[in-house]
Amino acid sequence: MPYPELENTIRVIQKLRDPNGGCPWDLAQTHESLLRYLIEESYEYVEAVELNNSEMMCEEIGDVLLQVILHSTIAEQEKRFNIEDVAKRLSTKLVHRHPHVFGEVNEKNLTPEQVRERWEVIKHEEKKAKRSTIPSKLLHNPALRTAYLIGVASQKVAFDWEDHRQVMHKVEEEWQELKDELPPGGHFDKARVADEIGDLLFSVAQLARHLGVEPEEALRNGNKKFLKRYHHVEKLAEAQGRVMGQMTNQEMEDLWIQAKKDLK
Repeated sequence: MPYPELENTIRVIQKLRDPNGGCPWDLAQTHESLLRYLIEESYEYVEAVELNNSEMMCEEIGDVLLQVILHSTIAEQEKRFNIEDVAKRLSTKLVHRHPHVFGEVNEKNLTPEQVRERWEVIKHEEKKAKRSTIPSKLLHNPALRTAYLIGVASQKVAFDWEDHRQVMHKVEEEWQELKDELPPGGHFDKARVADEIGDLLFSVAQLARHLGVEPEEALRNGNKKFLKRYHHVEKLAEAQGRVMGQMTNQEMEDLWIQAKKDLK
């Protein structure tokens, strides 16, 4: 099952990282400097999937693949691991975590939920000697997603609120603590305010979880809704011969209200 284009892509990236004649920008990159691009490209692929745009998906997943190969190439130059090591470890892990497919007994009637539960059990067995019930690796996700996953892990060991009403009280408590750090005079301790905002966002993420809502997805949809309305406001302003940034707050508020009505 040859993949000539994949092999050619690996050679192209190796050439870009070649100290003799490679690309100065690629040669300057490290695992750390590339992290932002890995995150950005992943989110661009998410957008392509949400748009159900096959051409865009193909391009964006290619950009994600670039990051995988580039990181592997850097690691190979540092004599740490290479792309073959990555593939081998991945395939070994997949086989081990799918005994219902690769084991002696092929169980074809498992539901997706049963497969997921078995996957979690196997992962736990693999890592139980070095793993907390709420592992620090959860921090590798976007912050709001991390808050949600911490809550999921806490729930599994009964370290959680009983229902969403209790979480609502916690959100109100954190909101009050934030307000207490913002006195009428306008002077405040930025570090303390940042700490309270973090607590508030964490508790809101837990409220979303208790209500069956994935907060990262909810916020992403909220972002898209805001941008859709804002872009409509720009069109309304242009149609009236106005320019954003040169209108009064009330004029922009009026257009915002109109945009909400138009887009319902």
